[in-house]
Amino acid sequence: MSINRTLTTVIAATAFAAPALAEGELNLYSSRHYDTDERLYSDFTEATGITINRIEGKGDELIARMQAEGTNSPADVLLTVDTTRLQRAKDAGVLQSVENATLEERIPSNLQDADNQWFGFSQRARIIFYNKADVANPPMDYVALADPAYKGMVCHRSSSNVYSQTLLSAVIENHGEEAATAWAKGVVDNFARDPQGGDTDQLRGLVSGECQVSISNTYYFARALRKDVKGLDKAAMDNIGWVFPAQDAEGAHMNLSGAGVAANAPNKDNAIKFLEYLASDQAQVYFSSGNDEYPAVEGVELSPSVAALGDYKGDTVNLSDVAKNVPTAQKVFNSVGWK
Repeated sequence: MSINRTLTTVIAATAFAAPALAEGELNLYSSRHYDTDERLYSDFTEATGITINRIEGKGDELIARMQAEGTNSPADVLLTVDTTRLQRAKDAGVLQSVENATLEERIPSNLQDADNQWFGFSQRARIIFYNKADVANPPMDYVALADPAYKGMVCHRSSSNVYSQTLLSAVIENHGEEAATAWAKGVVDNFARDPQGGDTDQLRGLVSGECQVSISNTYYFARALRKDVKGLDKAAMDNIGWVFPAQDAEGAHMNLSGAGVAANAPNKDNAIKFLEYLASDQAQVYFSSGNDEYPAVEGVELSPSVAALGDYKGDTVNLSDVAKNVPTAQKVFNSVGWK
């Protein structure tokens, strides 16, 4: 679906309309590390009267903690980043299925687990960036990143990173394991340096000249359009171009931030209320304005920094199916020497 929306100060009429103030609390295990999310939590509490108690940590650590706590876990909701971790949580047995008409209606089917154990609430397109001064003909799709024409030019994150794992898992789903293996081998052959750093470091690699082509999630770049980011000043940003890949094929790969109700949630009703809130226009607008992400709910307006990236077609492959390919993706990474 093409996206061309800008943020306005008016929240749509379908914004979250909380019921009368509810009593109680919500125990949230979150690996989202963004200060701007404070607004999400305070607005929910103001609307519902439900107090949020937060435990923060890395996604895999929180999943392991929930496993160790077992039936005594106080967790009501797990909120984390990337389809890979959401699937890990499901496989670990720390989430439960939720049948909820609001979530089913508002969250597109390809952005939710087949068994309704997790739902995506915000998206980031994983796209190609390039140095405009050095690259006249940038790769127009993921497959082209393996073209020998870009030998010694590509920066990418390590194979242990969930964004890398999910992208390769999507390539497997869209093109098959054999083609995905050949692609991964070609990308390794084109590396300008060993995989290292985070997404912002891939963009900084373009500025430093270490590489000419890189992959990053859109919200890292959009954030640098909106505010100062070290190593990405205006002059640097003006020299970086971008491509939404595979626009004549499957479309740009989308990463998720999502949540699910904990398997042993002591406050299940409040947990479901929180997920419904995350699917509301009020929260969806804030995912974009506060953290430069794409809303999961169709028709919600974008912040200027996100809208500045332009129209694109996102891959509508079912991310629940993509997540199942992660073990195969890791095998492929190992076979081609992707560090």
